[in-house]
Amino acid sequence: MGTSNPVVTVDTIVPMARPIGAGDELDTNYMDSLCKDHFLQRQYRKVDGGVLWSRNERNLDCTVTFQTHSILQRFMLHFDLLQLDCNDHLYVYDGAHATAPPKADLSCRNTKQQVGALFTRSNFVTLKYVTDNWGTDANGFRLVITAVKDPKHGCKEFRCKQREFCVSADLTCDGVDHCADGSDEDTAVLCPETTTELNTLNTTATVDTTSGANITSDSGGSGASGTWVAIGAGGVVLAAIVAVVAACCACRHRANNQRTRLHSVQEMASSNGGGGSGSAGGEGATRLPGNPPPPAGPCGAARAGRLRRAA
Repeated sequence: MGTSNPVVTVDTIVPMARPIGAGDELDTNYMDSLCKDHFLQRQYRKVDGGVLWSRNERNLDCTVTFQTHSILQRFMLHFDLLQLDCNDHLYVYDGAHATAPPKADLSCRNTKQQVGALFTRSNFVTLKYVTDNWGTDANGFRLVITAVKDPKHGCKEFRCKQREFCVSADLTCDGVDHCADGSDEDTAVLCPETTTELNTLNTTATVDTTSGANITSDSGGSGASGTWVAIGAGGVVLAAIVAVVAACCACRHRANNQRTRLHSVQEMASSNGGGGSGSAGGEGATRLPGNPPPPAGPCGAARAGRLRRAA
């Protein structure tokens, strides 16, 4: 009898651990964790919104169910990522059980743009994920699940801009597009603190093309201090350049003086004792008019060669 890889089968009703608060980190749940933690998954919980992430799980046959907090709510689902293998299927059921025809049967032929946003009629949604024993790291999905309420029932929380659904205010400014139109992450309207931080970090300097001075976009003491710092740094650099140029000029002047002095000494030596064969008594040496003969020593007149070396 042949053997095959085991298939994990779990049928649970498991909403996400807790709603996502505006000050909390993103509550992301992974399919492999939900489907293999049997005790945790059988705890009945409700959800305002969250993210369900698949990471190319193998040999999986898992069913999870989520419920809204209120019967007046229903679920909206949309994908940030949808790239399934052709042998993997994600079934979406409108209800608390994986029965009857699914609302959607998603596989490799489907893209997130094609699927768009899915809405349930009830306050339950059931997901059944079936995979084989093969796949790549690129396979999987990232599904955003949000409990929404029709505006006709009144809205005391946050109202989405495009579809005007009401969602929990805790889902705003958390980095996840729960409204599927970006309105719950509109930093200019909802998240002024985030906008202020971004403006502070992205402060840039413009250059005056006529004077070359740096003009900062900040105002007040911070801009003035930045200008003085730039001026001080420029002064230090300029002083260093002047010192280097002065040192180079001094070295060059000293070298020129040495060459001039050496040349003068050589001319004097050449004029006083040059051109002879070096015979005793200075015979044959060239004498210029008005140039006195070399003084005589104890052994006679000095040789031209000695005079040149002495010079």
